[in-house]
Amino acid sequence: MDPLGARSQFVEVQNLPTWDQSQGVQDEVDGENQLTEEDDQLTNQLNSFESPFPFRQDINSKIVLFNGDVALLNCTAIVNTSNETLTDKNPVSDSIHRYAGPELRDELLKLKGCRTGEAKMTEGFNLAARFIIHTVGPKYKAKYRTAAESSLYSCYRNVMQLAKEHAMASVGLCVVSTVKRAYPLEDATHIALRTVRRFLENHGENIETVVFAVSDVEEPVYSKLMPLYYPCSKKEEKISLPLLPADIGNTEGEPVVLERQIRIVEKPGNLEEDSADDSLESDLGLVGSHAFARMEGDVDKQRKLILQGQMSEAAQQKQHQRNYSRWLCRARAEDLSDIAALKALYQTGVDLCGRTVMVVVGRNIPVTIIDMEKALLYFIHVMDHITVKEYVMVYFHTLTGEHNHLDTDFLKKLSDVVDAKFQKNLRAFYFVHPTFRTKVSTWFFTTFSVSSLKEKVHHIENLQQLFTCILPEQIDIPPFVLEYDTRVSIQSFTTLQFFLSLPI
Repeated sequence: MDPLGARSQFVEVQNLPTWDQSQGVQDEVDGENQLTEEDDQLTNQLNSFESPFPFRQDINSKIVLFNGDVALLNCTAIVNTSNETLTDKNPVSDSIHRYAGPELRDELLKLKGCRTGEAKMTEGFNLAARFIIHTVGPKYKAKYRTAAESSLYSCYRNVMQLAKEHAMASVGLCVVSTVKRAYPLEDATHIALRTVRRFLENHGENIETVVFAVSDVEEPVYSKLMPLYYPCSKKEEKISLPLLPADIGNTEGEPVVLERQIRIVEKPGNLEEDSADDSLESDLGLVGSHAFARMEGDVDKQRKLILQGQMSEAAQQKQHQRNYSRWLCRARAEDLSDIAALKALYQTGVDLCGRTVMVVVGRNIPVTIIDMEKALLYFIHVMDHITVKEYVMVYFHTLTGEHNHLDTDFLKKLSDVVDAKFQKNLRAFYFVHPTFRTKVSTWFFTTFSVSSLKEKVHHIENLQQLFTCILPEQIDIPPFVLEYDTRVSIQSFTTLQFFLSLPI
């Protein structure tokens, strides 16, 4: 702690100039004077093209480029780049440990490591930041470039996802790809900038500030590439357009591997008519435009073929994966902010085995008035990247009314649509504060509809029972659940005391 009256070494994020402010001064002094006639001609030629990263004042006002130590930022969370055992020795990590104190090292031991591309969270301890998000960047090898790009994208995407799910106002991002991991700095910067840009466009309504904390070596690269993704004027947007790389990712910023895309065409046998220049958007645009691609019809036809024994198991799996891919594309394209605002599904900490914990709050789901198909899309959107590894779910049935009950038809549809990894990697489903009716319904559903879940469902009568599986500090519990559990526990204790006081 700083001595009384001493100036704090930590940096207040709100005092740093945002990207639009820092560039705005330069534009006023140099912008109009230094643009040559050739630039003007180029701008005119490019006016007919739409930039994939248009000028957005609202996004630029959230971005800060900071040359300094990420550990010194006073924001909701900062990012630590480390290795799979979370013990890496690099300048960023060393500084964070130095300022956070020895408690951080002890806390990281409890996380039991972190896989490449994933992100895990701890307290900030002695830092000004409340939380630290730890992520593991990929080791770069040219022949595995595609895998490295996808992993690095996942690092930034998962960091931003944690920030959103925990309602963080500000995030300090370090450069995730360290020198030891040999990732080319410029390539890594493209992925970082576009991933954050896309996330703010699609999901960043509640995130106020994102700080890119860079070193002296990294700052020139970031300064050069920032205008491509965060242009500060319409003119800069047009001038930056031809400088963008060929791969700018999909609508989420994720690297696109064209040979892995599922193509659906009206005449699949007529290959000569396929254009090599078709974009991903045009391919996806065909989805849903004819009978073959309509999801609901496909499900019914598939079931009929399965019952008739006309579809092999491999064909069933392939068709199911195609259907799920279509749902996932829809989930990523649609505006689901109204469902997200319900706060009925969110990620919290980890259980005693280090597995991600997802929470569902039954009382927050107004089943009778919301679009349940959008709810299904939101579930897929949130859970898709979670279910690639082992996870557990906690369902708070606490004070759930008739209008909040998810019927078995919806649950059956959910199980029919989702990818196999959802069930395979689900290790436990904790049903907290169940009623007799829900216990019976759960038994019927897991016995006759989805038998693979039967051994994974655990009815939890109180929070103390839940805490034997998940530590209290690892789960964000709604206040009304805590109040209800306390009230019921007191009533149970009082009842027990009464019976014990009766004469034998």
